[in-house]
Amino acid sequence: MTDDIIIIGAGFAARQLVKHLRRLDSRLSLRLIAADSCDEYHKPELSQVFSQRQRAEDLTRLPAQAFAESHNLMLHPHTPVTRIDRATQRVVTDAGTFTYRHLVLALGAEARIPPIPGRELMHTLNSQQEYRRAEAELQGAQRVLLLGGGLIGTELAMDLNRAGKQVMLVDRAAALLATLMPPEVSARLQHRLIGSGVQMYFNAEAAALARQDDQITATLADGRTLHADAVVCAIGLMPNIALAQGAGLQTRHGIVVDAHLATSDPAIFALGDCAEIQGRLWPYLQPAQLAAMTLAKNLTGARDSLRLPPMLIKVKTPDLPLHLAGEATAPDLHWVVEAGRDGLIACGRDDQQQLQAFVVSEGRMKEAFLLLKQLPDPMRHVCTM
Repeated sequence: MTDDIIIIGAGFAARQLVKHLRRLDSRLSLRLIAADSCDEYHKPELSQVFSQRQRAEDLTRLPAQAFAESHNLMLHPHTPVTRIDRATQRVVTDAGTFTYRHLVLALGAEARIPPIPGRELMHTLNSQQEYRRAEAELQGAQRVLLLGGGLIGTELAMDLNRAGKQVMLVDRAAALLATLMPPEVSARLQHRLIGSGVQMYFNAEAAALARQDDQITATLADGRTLHADAVVCAIGLMPNIALAQGAGLQTRHGIVVDAHLATSDPAIFALGDCAEIQGRLWPYLQPAQLAAMTLAKNLTGARDSLRLPPMLIKVKTPDLPLHLAGEATAPDLHWVVEAGRDGLIACGRDDQQQLQAFVVSEGRMKEAFLLLKQLPDPMRHVCTM
Protein backbone atom coordinates (compact mmCIF):
# COMPACT_ATOMS: atom_id res chain seq x y z
CA MET A 1 0.00 0.00 0.00
CA THR A 2 1.26 3.47 -0.91
CA ASP A 3 0.32 6.39 1.33
CA ASP A 4 -0.63 9.65 -0.32
CA ILE A 5 1.40 11.57 2.27
CA ILE A 6 3.77 10.45 5.01
CA ILE A 7 4.82 13.05 7.58
CA ILE A 8 7.88 12.46 9.75
CA GLY A 9 7.60 14.45 12.98
CA ALA A 10 4.79 15.34 15.36
CA GLY A 11 5.51 18.90 16.45
CA PHE A 12 3.57 22.09 15.78
CA ALA A 13 4.41 22.25 12.06
CA ALA A 14 3.42 18.62 11.44
CA ARG A 15 0.12 18.97 13.27
CA GLN A 16 -0.78 22.19 11.52
CA LEU A 17 -0.11 20.51 8.19
CA VAL A 18 -2.42 17.61 9.09
CA LYS A 19 -5.19 20.01 10.11
CA HIS A 20 -4.92 22.05 6.90
CA LEU A 21 -4.74 18.94 4.72
CA ARG A 22 -7.90 17.56 6.27
CA ARG A 23 -9.74 20.83 5.66
CA LEU A 24 -8.85 20.52 1.98
CA ASP A 25 -9.25 16.77 1.47
CA SER A 26 -10.87 14.25 3.81
CA ARG A 27 -9.92 11.22 1.70
CA LEU A 28 -6.13 11.48 1.46
CA SER A 29 -4.31 8.63 3.17
CA LEU A 30 -2.10 10.28 5.81
CA ARG A 31 0.52 8.58 7.95
CA LEU A 32 2.48 10.33 10.70
CA ILE A 33 5.65 8.79 12.14
CA ALA A 34 7.56 10.27 15.07
CA ALA A 35 10.09 9.31 17.72
CA ASP A 36 8.12 10.88 20.58
CA SER A 37 4.69 10.23 22.12
CA CYS A 38 2.87 12.37 19.51
CA ASP A 39 0.72 13.96 22.23
CA GLU A 40 -0.30 17.51 21.32
CA TYR A 41 1.01 20.30 23.55
CA HIS A 42 1.81 24.01 23.20
CA LYS A 43 5.59 24.30 23.16
CA PRO A 44 5.84 27.97 24.32
CA GLU A 45 4.31 26.90 27.63
CA LEU A 46 7.62 25.21 28.48
CA SER A 47 8.99 28.65 29.38
CA GLN A 48 6.42 29.03 32.18
CA VAL A 49 6.07 25.59 33.74
CA PHE A 50 7.88 26.44 36.98
CA SER A 51 5.93 29.52 38.03
CA GLN A 52 2.71 27.77 36.99
CA ARG A 53 3.66 24.63 38.95
CA GLN A 54 2.95 22.49 35.89
CA ARG A 55 3.96 18.88 35.47
CA ALA A 56 4.95 17.54 32.05
CA GLU A 57 1.64 15.70 31.76
CA ASP A 58 -0.27 18.94 32.45
CA LEU A 59 0.97 20.31 29.11
CA THR A 60 -0.87 17.68 27.05
CA ARG A 61 -3.80 19.23 25.20
CA LEU A 62 -4.82 16.22 23.13
CA PRO A 63 -3.53 12.64 23.48
CA ALA A 64 -2.00 11.13 20.36
CA GLN A 65 -4.74 8.59 19.72
CA ALA A 66 -7.48 11.21 19.98
CA PHE A 67 -5.64 13.39 17.45
CA ALA A 68 -5.27 10.44 15.08
CA GLU A 69 -8.94 9.51 15.31
CA SER A 70 -10.20 13.06 14.84
CA HIS A 71 -8.08 13.53 11.70
CA ASN A 72 -8.39 10.04 10.18
CA LEU A 73 -4.66 9.56 10.50
CA MET A 74 -2.43 6.50 10.75
CA LEU A 75 -0.12 7.26 13.66
CA HIS A 76 3.18 5.68 14.74
CA PRO A 77 4.47 7.17 18.03
CA HIS A 78 7.84 6.20 19.52
CA THR A 79 8.96 5.10 16.04
CA PRO A 80 12.28 6.60 14.90
CA VAL A 81 12.87 6.65 11.15
CA THR A 82 16.20 5.06 10.30
CA ARG A 83 16.39 5.72 6.57
CA ILE A 84 14.65 7.23 3.54
CA ASP A 85 14.97 5.28 0.30
CA ARG A 86 14.31 7.90 -2.36
CA ALA A 87 14.65 5.46 -5.27
CA THR A 88 11.72 3.34 -4.08
CA GLN A 89 9.99 6.17 -2.15
CA ARG A 90 10.05 4.26 1.11
CA VAL A 91 10.52 5.23 4.74
CA VAL A 92 12.33 2.63 6.82
CA THR A 93 11.68 2.21 10.56
CA ASP A 94 12.24 -0.55 13.11
CA ALA A 95 8.48 -1.11 13.05
CA GLY A 96 8.27 -1.56 9.29
CA THR A 97 8.72 0.04 5.88
CA PHE A 98 6.18 2.46 4.41
CA THR A 99 5.80 3.68 0.83
CA TYR A 100 4.87 7.27 0.05
CA ARG A 101 3.67 9.34 -2.86
CA HIS A 102 4.72 12.54 -1.08
CA LEU A 103 6.97 12.74 1.98
CA VAL A 104 7.08 15.68 4.41
CA LEU A 105 9.97 16.22 6.82
CA ALA A 106 8.88 18.10 9.95
CA LEU A 107 11.87 17.02 12.01
CA GLY A 108 12.22 20.10 14.21
CA ALA A 109 15.45 21.14 15.89
CA GLU A 110 17.38 19.87 18.87
CA ALA A 111 18.91 21.86 21.69
CA ARG A 112 22.56 22.71 21.24
CA ILE A 113 24.82 21.28 23.96
CA PRO A 114 28.39 22.60 24.38
CA PRO A 115 31.02 19.83 24.14
CA ILE A 116 32.43 20.27 27.64
CA PRO A 117 33.28 17.78 30.40
CA GLY A 118 30.14 17.01 32.40
CA ARG A 119 27.72 17.94 29.62
CA GLU A 120 25.62 14.89 30.54
CA LEU A 121 24.61 16.80 33.69
CA MET A 122 22.78 19.44 31.62
CA HIS A 123 19.04 19.43 31.03
CA THR A 124 17.34 20.96 28.00
CA LEU A 125 13.71 22.08 27.73
CA ASN A 126 13.04 21.98 24.01
CA SER A 127 10.14 19.51 24.21
CA GLN A 128 7.59 17.99 26.55
CA GLN A 129 9.62 14.81 26.48
CA GLU A 130 12.76 16.64 27.65
CA TYR A 131 10.84 18.33 30.44
CA ARG A 132 9.40 14.96 31.47
CA ARG A 133 12.94 13.62 31.92
CA ALA A 134 14.13 16.70 33.83
CA GLU A 135 10.97 17.46 35.80
CA ALA A 136 11.79 15.83 39.14
CA GLU A 137 15.29 17.32 39.40
CA LEU A 138 14.31 20.80 38.22
CA GLN A 139 11.18 21.10 40.34
CA GLY A 140 13.15 19.97 43.39
CA ALA A 141 16.17 22.19 42.74
CA GLN A 142 16.63 25.35 44.76
CA ARG A 143 19.67 26.66 42.83
CA VAL A 144 19.51 26.50 39.03
CA LEU A 145 22.36 27.38 36.68
CA LEU A 146 21.06 28.54 33.32
CA LEU A 147 23.38 28.60 30.30
CA GLY A 148 22.24 31.06 27.63
CA GLY A 149 20.80 34.56 27.65
CA GLY A 150 18.78 34.42 24.45
CA LEU A 151 15.01 34.31 24.12
CA ILE A 152 14.41 30.96 25.85
CA GLY A 153 17.14 31.46 28.43
CA THR A 154 15.78 34.86 29.44
CA GLU A 155 12.21 33.58 29.69
CA LEU A 156 13.32 30.61 31.79
CA ALA A 157 15.43 32.82 34.06
CA MET A 158 12.43 34.95 34.94
CA ASP A 159 10.12 31.96 35.31
CA LEU A 160 12.48 30.02 37.57
CA ASN A 161 12.98 33.16 39.65
CA ARG A 162 9.22 33.72 39.95
CA ALA A 163 8.96 30.11 41.15
CA GLY A 164 11.20 31.01 44.09
CA LYS A 165 14.43 29.47 42.84
CA GLN A 166 17.90 30.99 43.00
CA VAL A 167 18.92 31.53 39.38
CA MET A 168 22.41 32.02 37.96
CA LEU A 169 22.56 32.92 34.26
CA VAL A 170 25.76 32.60 32.22
CA ASP A 171 26.04 33.93 28.67
CA ARG A 172 28.85 34.55 26.18
CA ALA A 173 27.31 37.84 25.06
CA ALA A 174 27.68 41.16 26.84
CA ALA A 175 23.94 41.54 27.48
CA LEU A 176 20.61 39.71 27.47
CA LEU A 177 18.93 39.26 24.08
CA ALA A 178 21.85 41.09 22.50
CA THR A 179 20.85 40.18 18.93
CA LEU A 180 17.20 41.20 19.36
CA MET A 181 17.23 44.63 20.99
CA PRO A 182 19.36 47.72 21.71
CA PRO A 183 21.50 47.89 24.87
CA GLU A 184 19.12 50.35 26.57
CA VAL A 185 16.23 47.87 26.48
CA SER A 186 18.41 44.94 27.44
CA ALA A 187 19.72 46.92 30.42
CA ARG A 188 16.18 47.57 31.64
CA LEU A 189 15.35 43.87 31.45
CA GLN A 190 18.58 42.96 33.22
CA HIS A 191 17.80 45.49 35.95
CA ARG A 192 14.41 43.84 36.57
CA LEU A 193 15.94 40.38 36.78
CA ILE A 194 18.88 41.39 38.97
CA GLY A 195 16.50 43.31 41.22
CA SER A 196 14.49 40.14 41.78
CA GLY A 197 17.60 38.16 42.70
CA VAL A 198 18.87 36.63 39.45
CA GLN A 199 22.69 36.51 39.28
CA MET A 200 24.13 37.23 35.84
CA TYR A 201 27.55 36.44 34.39
CA PHE A 202 28.13 37.97 30.94
CA ASN A 203 31.11 37.54 28.60
CA ALA A 204 31.40 34.13 30.25
CA GLU A 205 30.84 30.47 29.43
CA ALA A 206 30.94 27.15 31.22
CA ALA A 207 34.14 25.15 30.69
CA ALA A 208 33.26 22.09 32.78
CA LEU A 209 30.60 20.60 35.04
CA ALA A 210 31.15 18.08 37.81
CA ARG A 211 28.85 16.51 40.38
CA GLN A 212 30.22 16.78 43.90
CA ASP A 213 28.14 15.18 46.65
CA ASP A 214 24.66 16.70 46.38
CA GLN A 215 25.51 19.63 44.08
CA ILE A 216 26.90 20.43 40.63
CA THR A 217 29.99 22.61 40.36
CA ALA A 218 30.38 24.63 37.18
CA THR A 219 33.80 25.95 36.29
CA LEU A 220 33.70 28.97 33.98
CA ALA A 221 36.29 29.64 31.29
CA ASP A 222 37.85 32.38 33.45
CA GLY A 223 38.26 30.02 36.40
CA ARG A 224 35.32 31.14 38.53
CA THR A 225 33.13 28.42 40.02
CA LEU A 226 29.37 28.33 40.57
CA HIS A 227 27.39 25.79 42.57
CA ALA A 228 23.90 24.60 41.63
CA ASP A 229 21.42 21.80 42.18
CA ALA A 230 20.56 21.58 38.48
CA VAL A 231 21.81 22.96 35.16
CA VAL A 232 19.66 23.96 32.17
CA CYS A 233 21.22 24.61 28.76
CA ALA A 234 19.46 27.10 26.46
CA ILE A 235 22.21 28.26 24.10
CA GLY A 236 20.32 27.69 20.86
CA LEU A 237 18.92 25.08 18.49
CA MET A 238 20.31 22.96 15.66
CA PRO A 239 17.91 21.86 12.87
CA ASN A 240 17.59 18.09 12.63
CA ILE A 241 19.02 17.42 9.18
CA ALA A 242 20.84 14.08 9.57
CA LEU A 243 17.98 12.04 8.08
CA ALA A 244 17.82 14.37 5.06
CA GLN A 245 21.59 14.28 4.64
CA GLY A 246 21.53 10.50 4.74
CA ALA A 247 18.99 10.55 1.92
CA GLY A 248 21.18 12.86 -0.18
CA LEU A 249 18.90 15.89 0.04
CA GLN A 250 20.41 19.37 -0.20
CA THR A 251 21.13 20.87 3.22
CA ARG A 252 22.95 23.92 4.52
CA HIS A 253 21.96 25.23 7.94
CA GLY A 254 18.67 23.36 7.51
CA ILE A 255 16.95 21.23 4.89
CA VAL A 256 16.93 23.48 1.84
CA VAL A 257 13.50 24.10 0.32
CA ASP A 258 12.19 26.44 -2.35
CA ALA A 259 9.25 28.83 -2.12
CA HIS A 260 6.87 25.88 -2.56
CA LEU A 261 8.46 24.00 0.40
CA ALA A 262 9.93 21.36 -1.95
CA THR A 263 13.38 19.94 -1.26
CA SER A 264 15.91 18.96 -3.92
CA ASP A 265 13.73 15.85 -4.43
CA PRO A 266 10.35 16.92 -5.90
CA ALA A 267 8.54 14.19 -3.94
CA ILE A 268 9.91 15.35 -0.58
CA PHE A 269 9.00 18.55 1.29
CA ALA A 270 10.08 20.13 4.58
CA LEU A 271 8.73 22.73 6.99
CA GLY A 272 9.12 23.95 10.54
CA ASP A 273 12.34 24.34 12.51
CA CYS A 274 14.27 21.91 10.29
CA ALA A 275 13.57 23.79 7.05
CA GLU A 276 15.79 26.42 5.48
CA ILE A 277 13.20 28.42 3.60
CA GLN A 278 14.76 30.48 0.83
CA GLY A 279 18.11 30.77 2.58
CA ARG A 280 17.04 31.32 6.20
CA LEU A 281 15.81 29.47 9.25
CA TRP A 282 12.49 30.67 10.68
CA PRO A 283 12.21 29.07 14.16
CA TYR A 284 8.89 30.58 15.23
CA LEU A 285 5.25 29.48 15.25
CA GLN A 286 3.88 31.94 12.67
CA PRO A 287 6.23 30.86 9.86
CA ALA A 288 5.42 27.22 10.61
CA GLN A 289 1.70 27.96 10.48
CA LEU A 290 1.94 29.82 7.18
CA ALA A 291 4.21 27.15 5.71
CA ALA A 292 1.71 24.46 6.71
CA MET A 293 -1.11 26.35 4.98
CA THR A 294 0.94 26.77 1.80
CA LEU A 295 2.21 23.20 1.74
CA ALA A 296 -1.26 21.74 2.32
CA LYS A 297 -2.48 23.57 -0.77
CA ASN A 298 0.51 22.41 -2.81
CA LEU A 299 0.07 18.78 -1.74
CA THR A 300 -3.53 18.93 -2.93
CA GLY A 301 -2.85 20.31 -6.39
CA ALA A 302 -1.96 24.00 -6.04
CA ARG A 303 1.35 25.70 -6.81
CA ASP A 304 1.49 28.43 -4.18
CA SER A 305 4.61 30.26 -3.02
CA LEU A 306 5.18 30.94 0.66
CA ARG A 307 5.20 34.58 1.70
CA LEU A 308 6.16 35.53 5.24
CA PRO A 309 5.14 38.95 6.57
CA PRO A 310 7.02 40.81 9.32
CA MET A 311 6.49 38.77 12.47
CA LEU A 312 5.90 39.90 16.04
CA ILE A 313 7.79 38.10 18.81
CA LYS A 314 6.08 38.19 22.20
CA VAL A 315 8.70 37.72 24.89
CA LYS A 316 7.27 35.86 27.90
CA THR A 317 8.86 37.99 30.62
CA PRO A 318 5.83 39.05 32.71
CA ASP A 319 7.85 41.31 35.03
CA LEU A 320 8.72 43.36 31.92
CA PRO A 321 6.44 42.33 29.00
CA LEU A 322 8.05 42.91 25.60
CA HIS A 323 7.02 42.71 21.96
CA LEU A 324 9.66 42.99 19.24
CA ALA A 325 10.07 42.53 15.50
CA GLY A 326 12.41 43.18 12.60
CA GLU A 327 16.12 42.86 11.84
CA ALA A 328 17.78 44.19 14.99
CA THR A 329 21.30 43.28 13.80
CA ALA A 330 21.24 45.28 10.55
CA PRO A 331 24.70 46.95 10.22
CA ASP A 332 23.48 50.51 9.61
CA LEU A 333 20.81 50.57 12.31
CA HIS A 334 20.32 53.67 14.46
CA TRP A 335 18.18 53.19 17.57
CA VAL A 336 16.02 55.83 19.22
CA VAL A 337 14.58 54.85 22.60
CA GLU A 338 11.67 56.66 24.27
CA ALA A 339 11.11 55.58 27.88
CA GLY A 340 8.33 56.71 30.18
CA ARG A 341 6.31 55.55 33.17
CA ASP A 342 4.00 53.56 30.90
CA GLY A 343 6.83 51.65 29.20
CA LEU A 344 9.25 52.19 26.36
CA ILE A 345 9.40 52.15 22.60
CA ALA A 346 12.66 51.60 20.73
CA CYS A 347 12.82 52.06 16.95
CA GLY A 348 15.77 51.03 14.82
CA ARG A 349 16.01 52.85 11.48
CA ASP A 350 18.53 52.64 8.65
CA ASP A 351 20.32 55.53 6.92
CA GLN A 352 17.22 56.12 4.76
CA GLN A 353 15.06 56.37 7.91
CA GLN A 354 13.28 53.14 7.03
CA LEU A 355 12.09 51.33 10.15
CA GLN A 356 13.94 47.99 10.34
CA ALA A 357 13.26 46.83 13.90
CA PHE A 358 11.44 47.82 17.06
CA VAL A 359 10.87 46.85 20.69
CA VAL A 360 7.92 47.96 22.83
CA SER A 361 7.20 47.23 26.48
CA GLU A 362 4.33 47.32 28.95
CA GLY A 363 1.81 50.06 28.15
CA ARG A 364 3.44 50.82 24.79
CA MET A 365 2.81 47.30 23.47
CA LYS A 366 -0.46 48.45 21.93
CA GLU A 367 1.64 50.33 19.35
CA ALA A 368 3.29 47.14 18.09
CA PHE A 369 0.86 46.34 15.28
CA LEU A 370 1.07 49.84 13.79
CA LEU A 371 4.87 49.59 13.79
CA LEU A 372 4.71 46.07 12.36
CA LYS A 373 2.99 47.43 9.24
CA GLN A 374 5.93 49.77 8.64
CA LEU A 375 8.57 47.04 8.51
CA PRO A 376 9.89 45.90 5.11
CA ASP A 377 9.32 42.43 3.65
CA PRO A 378 11.56 40.06 5.67
CA MET A 379 12.11 37.85 2.60
CA ARG A 380 13.34 40.63 0.32
CA HIS A 381 17.03 39.69 0.60
CA VAL A 382 16.81 35.92 0.84
CA CYS A 383 18.20 33.66 -1.84
CA THR A 384 16.43 30.93 -3.76
CA MET A 385 17.46 27.30 -4.04
